Amino acid sequence: MRTLRWIIALLSIAIALLAIAIWRDPYAIVRAEYARQRIAAGLTAHEIEAGGYRWRYVERAAAAPDAPTLVLVHGYTGSKENWYRLAEALGHRYRLVIPDLPGWGESERKPGANYGYAAQADSLAAFIDKAAGGPVVLIGHSMGGGIAAVAAARHPEEVARVGLLNASGVRFDDNRFGADVLAGKNPFGVTDEASLNAYLDILFNDDTGRPRIPWPASQALIAKRRADGAFERSVLDRIGRGRERFLPYELAVDIRQPALLLWCRQDRVIDASALAIYAQRIPQAQKALLDGCGHMSLMQQPEAVARAIDRLIQEPLPKPGSTS
Repeated sequence: MRTLRWIIALLSIAIALLAIAIWRDPYAIVRAEYARQRIAAGLTAHEIEAGGYRWRYVERAAAAPDAPTLVLVHGYTGSKENWYRLAEALGHRYRLVIPDLPGWGESERKPGANYGYAAQADSLAAFIDKAAGGPVVLIGHSMGGGIAAVAAARHPEEVARVGLLNASGVRFDDNRFGADVLAGKNPFGVTDEASLNAYLDILFNDDTGRPRIPWPASQALIAKRRADGAFERSVLDRIGRGRERFLPYELAVDIRQPALLLWCRQDRVIDASALAIYAQRIPQAQKALLDGCGHMSLMQQPEAVARAIDRLIQEPLPKPGSTS
């Protein structure tokens, strides 16, 4: 009986300490869940200085020491955690290096710094050189796809192959998201429970792969996104409404590496018409149009995305001096 009372007392203390920790840092519960997902995927956390920024990233070795290295780059309002389901689908066929871009996630954010396509591509090239040891297979999603396109065009010494998943930086058929961006709005903005659900509704066409965010994690996430609102708008001003908004498309003609263009037919953010428009600039690209997923192909159909990446890696590299 005395032992039971001790156990109950210790549990009460532990619960009280946990409640205090969450009260002091509500986002700790989200970080704890991310850490659980990272460990489950066999990824290890790292930190490095590159290109003038402190980067946080995760990594996993391949089964074979000579396997290709994949660098996976998240999109607007995203983070390295978006890739964890795809990391599981890829297995240990490749070495994986998955960063938070500067300004996002756990990587360094500098007040007033430029986080547009060109600046991020240059920073990413420095990161690849230091952390991944290029040339690598560079896969970017959404904004990360636009950054990957610029990096592949401007830093070919670091990028052996490139994959653009639901990539931004290109004109596409008119949709509600694009109209809202051009009207000065942030369709991804989150300030309360309703806008969090609206944000997820835009990203996911149905419940497949859609994360469930129970209370109190939802409130912690809302508070963080509300605090990040001004930064998010400043980035969208550059990549969605500024002079750089079509820079990835403009530079895509200089991509000579084997390439992959992958979209989802039900994408409500970057309409699937963007695939064919990008393909005009990257004629050598393999094309994959998935059905039954929205903007988050990497989370909704990770196995199909993994197979497309396998095909990209299996494509022979162009011979030296070739212009194709």
